[in-house]
Amino acid sequence: MSPITTKGHGLVLVTGANGFIAARTVEAFLLSGYSVRGTVRSTANSQPLLDALKYYGDRFELVEVKDITAPGAFDEAIRGVDYVAHVAAPVSFHFTDPEPVLRAAVHGTTGILESAVKESSVKHFVLMSSIVSCLSPKETYRFTEKDWNTVAEAAVAEKGKDAGGYLIYAASKVAAEKALWKFRNERKPKFTVTALNPVFVAGPPLVPYPSPDKVQESAWMLRDVFFGVELDKAGLPSAMKGYVDVRDVARFVKYSVEHPAETDGERYILSAVSGPAQSVADILREAYPERRGIIQEGTPGQGYNLPGYTFPKDRVVDGGKARKLLGAYLPWEQTVVDTAKAFEHLS
Repeated sequence: MSPITTKGHGLVLVTGANGFIAARTVEAFLLSGYSVRGTVRSTANSQPLLDALKYYGDRFELVEVKDITAPGAFDEAIRGVDYVAHVAAPVSFHFTDPEPVLRAAVHGTTGILESAVKESSVKHFVLMSSIVSCLSPKETYRFTEKDWNTVAEAAVAEKGKDAGGYLIYAASKVAAEKALWKFRNERKPKFTVTALNPVFVAGPPLVPYPSPDKVQESAWMLRDVFFGVELDKAGLPSAMKGYVDVRDVARFVKYSVEHPAETDGERYILSAVSGPAQSVADILREAYPERRGIIQEGTPGQGYNLPGYTFPKDRVVDGGKARKLLGAYLPWEQTVVDTAKAFEHLS
């Protein structure tokens, strides 16, 4: 591992640095004067990320952690680090085998916590959890940080490979976040701890998409609408249409490490809007008049609330706790259009 320049605000470790959320998180810290060490499974496959961040010189470096479940996997990467943003985790709604997913999620989290405990420089630890750690089946609901998913783990334990991709993913996120809080309660580390629970994350990627099939699943709905898929078939099948911009997620990771006394021991749902496919179509047909023959019209103005794209009163995923700290989330129109710009070269 080569020396990294750590002048300024300190050194941040961001795991899974070439992922969609993690890459923007790396950028947010670099823009604010931090130095960043990112972990990836293979530096050989990470040249696009290095190219995107080349202007930051020796304030950014990548190191390989080939297997995040291996004992001591992060011991070397965490040396001299002031803050940790653990973003690396399996992410898909199409998993077919729960065992490796749960192992990577839980052992990856406990492993990096063990490494952090041994490194005296670590001051704050942020876990990128998920809204699925808070959601459970209810006909009407207002989910807040007090809520936990109480069904996914048991369902996966019972059904195994037949549980389906969503439940496997949800169980992995619940188990990983529970492991974080268990570790904090039992081991009482000297560093402060925060968990973030974003809804579907959209917005522009730091590294351009090489092809439509490489778009992360959380932005499939926006991709599908842009390319003309019927609105009722766009994206993942989900009753929860909550979205937040990736730049806001990255901003809140940075906020949490800069306000550790305030964010220690807290969960934060990151949820800006309820943005169904019709809202995306309406925004994009206005922004791209030349694509009106491609983007489905649907029933303009129907199925969402203006102003602000607020949640239906009987189905709220409440991101207000984080909003009070961020000031405001980015507007849905900006998220949609900026995401679409990342698809233009693919059309």
